[in-house]
Parts: sequence; structure tokens; C-alpha cells
Amino acid sequence: MLINVIGLGYIGLPTALILSAHGKNIIGTDYNRDLIKKLSNHEITFEEKNLPELFKKAIESGIQFSTDYQRADIYIIAVPTPYSKTTKKIDPSFVVSAVENVLKVCSDDAVIVIESTISPGTIEHCVRPLLGARAVRLAHAPERIIPGNMLYELVHNARTIGADTPETGELIKTIYSSFCQGQINLTDIKTAEMSKVVENTYRDVNIAYANELSRICHETGLDVYEVIRIANCHPRVNILNPGPGVGGHCISVDPWFLVGDYPNLTPLIHTARNINDTQPEYILNRIHEIMEANGLKNAARVGLYGLTYKENVDDVRESPTLQMLEIMEKHLSGGLVQVYDPYVKKDIVPNQHHKLDSFLKSIDMVVIMVGHSEILEQKALLKGKIVFDTRHVLDEAEINYL
Repeated sequence: MLINVIGLGYIGLPTALILSAHGKNIIGTDYNRDLIKKLSNHEITFEEKNLPELFKKAIESGIQFSTDYQRADIYIIAVPTPYSKTTKKIDPSFVVSAVENVLKVCSDDAVIVIESTISPGTIEHCVRPLLGARAVRLAHAPERIIPGNMLYELVHNARTIGADTPETGELIKTIYSSFCQGQINLTDIKTAEMSKVVENTYRDVNIAYANELSRICHETGLDVYEVIRIANCHPRVNILNPGPGVGGHCISVDPWFLVGDYPNLTPLIHTARNINDTQPEYILNRIHEIMEANGLKNAARVGLYGLTYKENVDDVRESPTLQMLEIMEKHLSGGLVQVYDPYVKKDIVPNQHHKLDSFLKSIDMVVIMVGHSEILEQKALLKGKIVFDTRHVLDEAEINYL
């Protein structure tokens, strides 16, 4: 049985590798020729814990990489699913294109599995019509992993598989069971679509509540972290921590699918999205406030630590730091801020440093946007700096928090 994994990014590549390492016949396909060239030369294309070891096992098991779609038994599609900033609806064009290309080469008894996160009804309205009279089967197995802990979660997280028939569901379950030790739930396709979007929306609403609490507590002179700590002692309360905003490819995107499709039914979700989307601007206001309190007038002496959307990864998608930098000049005068992230090796923004020492030497105030392990290990170097810790990763009396 040949499995063709389509899309070799943060989701598709680990999925292809782990399937191959567990004995499946895998060819990974991506339109990016440079990416395929690197993978074929056994070069890792992004940083992830234990990924090199898994890559080595997959290579030994015979995984192949190609820009061409294959004639396979199973197709696993893991391509991007952005949303329209205007309508808030999903943009299914990458999924549609992938399915169209699969249909050019596949047999009628093939199964197409969509791993990409999609809004409820996407397969019914955008994918199924592409099949016409063909008997190709469809399934949805939404990914459930997070950068920084991908390989552990691939193995241990529960999975959901939506399919039209129990037979198709059981077939796909057998494939994922080769590596997944978590519970695998079988359901229909639309329920699987909804369940994934609901998971990320739940977290987005919880984070928005924490971010709004942080604004209230700052206004009233309270420690939001102490308030949340005590509240969470209640057995039925679990408030997440506030932060500088929500990034990544899931939580900052998926809730918009529901808002776009059901605008009259989602006032809570819409409000939560707006709170989290405006959190970077709130952080900018706090930076300005701290600068004034400390007599710091030159924004060029302010440094943002962290460009990624979460700690200890190189993923900058929907990063709150990048969102802040887009509006920075409207809020701070006196030049551009300095920026540094140990995981972002290439220049992607102005004034980006690549060594912690040079970064700290150029600034008087450091804003911790991401809690990389490095800053915890090197916190002694922050002595004498004005510190604004938006992630609450440090524990010092003189530090500014949300």
C-alpha cells in the first residue's frame, strides 16, 4: 500500500516521517522544488525536537520525496488553510488544488484524507463536488499537534477520523494506529471538521478572557497572575495565562472560520478574536507607559526578545511580535526598536540581531515577547535593564508584568 503525503510543512513532514518510520510505504509531495531538493538531500527544513532522529529512521525505511503527485492507495493532504481577512471565511484553495491534482492520478478505489484544519462543511461543499461520479472515498483526520512538542503529540494525542462509512474510517484508523497510541475516535466528516475548530476556539476564548483580565487588573493595580492562581484553585476553574497575543496556524485562525460562516451566531467568539488580535496594540501602549515611567524617550533603545509565536520553535506564523512591528512606528518615536530571536536565523525584520550579547548591548529596555529557554538560562544578563515580561517567565521583583 502506497501513501502519498501532500504538503511537507510543519504538519505534513512529521506525519510522513512517522508513518515511514513505522513501516508504511511513503512518498512525500510538495510543489516547492527547493524544499524537495533539501529533503532529498536529507536536510531538515525546520527545527523540532527529535525530528532529525525521526528523519533518519524514515530515510532508512525508504521514504521518498517528489514534486509529482503519485498513483497511490491513500492520500494524506496537509496543506495550508488560511482565511479571508475580509469575509473571515476559510480560503480552501490549497485543499481544492491538492484534491484536483490527486484526482488526475489516483484510481477510483483510492482514499483522500484531509488533515488540514477546515471549517465545518468544507469537504461537502468544496471537495466532494470535485469527485463527480468517481468512487474515490473521502475522510478527515484533523491534525492535533503543536510546534515544539510535535513528535510526542503525534504519538500520544487522541485523534479524530471522520469518514462516510465505517469501513473507510476503520481503514484510516488502521494507518494512524501504526504510530498513534492515543484514543482514535471515529465519526462522520462534518463532526470531525467541527470538533477540531471547536478545540482551538475554546482555547482562544479562554486566552481572551485572561487577556481581558490582565487589562482590568492593570487598571486596578492588581497582580493578574496571583488572581488567576487563586481562582484556579477552584476545582472547576482553569483560566489560562495572558500574553502578548495569539499566534500560530491554529488558534489565531480557526475561530474565524466559525465567525465567517455564522456571523449572527458567534458574538462571543468574534469578541474573543478581537480581544486577542488587539493584544499586541495593548502591549505597545504598555511599552510606551513603561518608557515614560523610566524616562526612556528613544524607541531605538527598546528591544523585543522573541519573533516566534511560542517558545523554543522557529515558527513565526501570526506572531504577535510581527503584528506589533507592523504598527510600531505609529506608537513609538525616536527610531525603530531592536529585535532578536535565537531561533530565527535569517533577517526577516529591520534591526534584527543574531547574538544575544549584541542585542542587549544595544538596548536599555527589553520586552520579553517569547519565553525561550535561552532567556531563562541567561536572565543574569538582564541586570540593569528595564524589563517588561509579557509571558511571566521570569520571577524578579523589579520586573514589569502585564
